[in-house]
Amino acid sequence: MLRVFRHYLPAGLLWAALIEGLLLLLALPVSALLWWILLAGTQNTADTLLVSSSAAVVFALCMLAGLTATGCYQRDARDLPLDLVLRIALGLCGGLLLFLPLQRWLPLGPTSAVALALACALSLIGIASNRLLCASANERLFARRVLVLGAGERAHRIESLRRASDRRGVQLVAFVRHGEASPRVNAARLVFPGSSLVALARRFAASEIVVALDDRRHDFPEQELLECKMQGIRVTEDIAFLERQRGRVLLEGLGAGDLIFADGYTQAVRGGPVKRALDVLVAGTLLLVTLPLMLLVSLAIMIESGAPVIYVQERVGRGGRVFRLYKFRSMRQDAEANGQAVWAQQGDRRVTRLGRFLRKSRLDELPQLFNVLAGDMSLIGPRPERPAFVASLTQEIPYYPLRHCVKPGITGWAQICFPYGASTNDAREKLQYDLYYLKNYSLLLDFMILCQTAQVILWGKGAR
Repeated sequence: MLRVFRHYLPAGLLWAALIEGLLLLLALPVSALLWWILLAGTQNTADTLLVSSSAAVVFALCMLAGLTATGCYQRDARDLPLDLVLRIALGLCGGLLLFLPLQRWLPLGPTSAVALALACALSLIGIASNRLLCASANERLFARRVLVLGAGERAHRIESLRRASDRRGVQLVAFVRHGEASPRVNAARLVFPGSSLVALARRFAASEIVVALDDRRHDFPEQELLECKMQGIRVTEDIAFLERQRGRVLLEGLGAGDLIFADGYTQAVRGGPVKRALDVLVAGTLLLVTLPLMLLVSLAIMIESGAPVIYVQERVGRGGRVFRLYKFRSMRQDAEANGQAVWAQQGDRRVTRLGRFLRKSRLDELPQLFNVLAGDMSLIGPRPERPAFVASLTQEIPYYPLRHCVKPGITGWAQICFPYGASTNDAREKLQYDLYYLKNYSLLLDFMILCQTAQVILWGKGAR
């Protein structure tokens, strides 16, 4: 894993993105040349290539945004070959829809429709080939060999990483027993410290040692670990390692000191005028673009179940302040006739037929753009919860109020990484992703979340 603007990304995935970015950058000039050779030999070659080159960067950026929006650069994506090609094709179509108006508005020069179609075809072939032929090789090439110091409960937590995305970029080569009476890891991968840690690291060609000792008060090998670090071997705590691999801050064993002395959190809490300006700009643009759609949704709700069209609900925002959140009504009017807050369940009978579509497509969230413009919410942030739920979750989940240090968002890191939360356990899981967002906040992470929200909508992830 490499840390880019505070966010951890697999090296193999970054390498794939670099190769594909280069392919996209070359796609339009090469297509323009082929078009001139095959279909329009009467035109001047230099002029054709000059115009295409001026648009190449914008074309590549638009296509990369489209691919990101369909989850092509999400580290937990696991697709069969046909599904992968379909995902890439959808991403390129989205990028093309973004490029066409920019080509009209920006001084990029004209591009032949034939050359543009050929560029998309070449991009699809090149990117699909890169993923299908080189992805596994990239993973092996950039995988970091990791030696784990410890064989107890903390080490078992690392060994228990089952998902391919959690193991991405690393190869666990061995676990070093360090005084544990009853090792919890697989005996076949267990080694005894018969030599120094430096020697063991060299024996297993490990470039990183993860310290996962259950008890650090006695016989902690600080000199050996210092020697490893001075020899160029990376030394990492198990909590930091799991955060890096899983994209969330684990609550197990998390203390106030870990939060106080951690590198991060303050940049998210401070916020800033840039984030607010982007919120207003993007929310205002989306409102203008989606206004006809919102009118159609309002009319459809009126026809199916009558007024009111907008459902107003109290939610907890920054600093614990309660605000009024707006949504298109997707449930029956008597959904909470007794006034008691209830979690939405899978296949909830209170949801109307139109409401199921609105929730699946996330169209019911569009009125929250007004909350963003009013300053109650941001585009990106932890999802706001209802006061009744917040009161109980604060009692049951440690550090739950920390998510109220920033403005809540329409979408967020937890929303694209975890399905819809409908229980205390789900809220606990989502808090770990919210803490990761707070700790590693950057505008780049916001941009990635915004792009990947599109694939949550397209694939209907987590809707209830």
